[in-house]
Amino acid sequence: MTLIDAPSPNHDARTRLPDMIVLHYTGMPSGEAALGRLRDPAAKVSAHYLIEEDGRLFALVPEARRAWHAGVSFWDGQHDINGVSIGIELVNPGHEWGYRPFPPAQMTSLITLLDEVRGRWQIADARILGHSDVAPARKTDPGELFDWQGLAKAGHGLWVEAASAPGAPLSIGDEGAGVFALQAGLARLGYESPPSGRFEPHTASLITAFQRHWRPQRVDGVADGETRARLVRLLRAAAG
Repeated sequence: MTLIDAPSPNHDARTRLPDMIVLHYTGMPSGEAALGRLRDPAAKVSAHYLIEEDGRLFALVPEARRAWHAGVSFWDGQHDINGVSIGIELVNPGHEWGYRPFPPAQMTSLITLLDEVRGRWQIADARILGHSDVAPARKTDPGELFDWQGLAKAGHGLWVEAASAPGAPLSIGDEGAGVFALQAGLARLGYESPPSGRFEPHTASLITAFQRHWRPQRVDGVADGETRARLVRLLRAAAG
């Protein structure tokens, strides 16, 4: 595929090889504005790649270097997500500027890029994530309109279907063994989810992030039966 060289100065040395991919949307009015920010030394942000809506692919930071895209984040015991990941920005105005679906040309370029990146590095499907997965209290991207199901069908990432499981929905204020099991499952998947047995705002933010990725039809922070069933099936899929 054709890469447009657009180097960013915003990177530093890795301490280990990348084993994760984090997908973002740019969340700015235009791709040009986003590209300018990612290349601005004063902004102190960057990504390895940016993909325009028409499919053009810009290379900003070498994969062997640590780009600055994830910020304060966590997944599966790791706090330095920048240090272990490859960051890919997808041009999209985001929830603030007129969120919309990601066009086919953009998704095609992303799939081709992932084919190549995963040919160079050992990256499991369970470690292809959204920014909202690793920073659920702060971020919503790439969001519920991103086609995670289609990406998984193309060979990248995890996706499961599940019918609703029995039991009442769990939400803020609930306590007990069901909440404890839910929190433990989220922690096993990778979220920072201490199992307290109390469904507080932090747990709601994790459920919201989970739904944006794996149950986008309704994103409300309530752990209904379908959300819980998908979590169980994802844990099985992630375990191999």
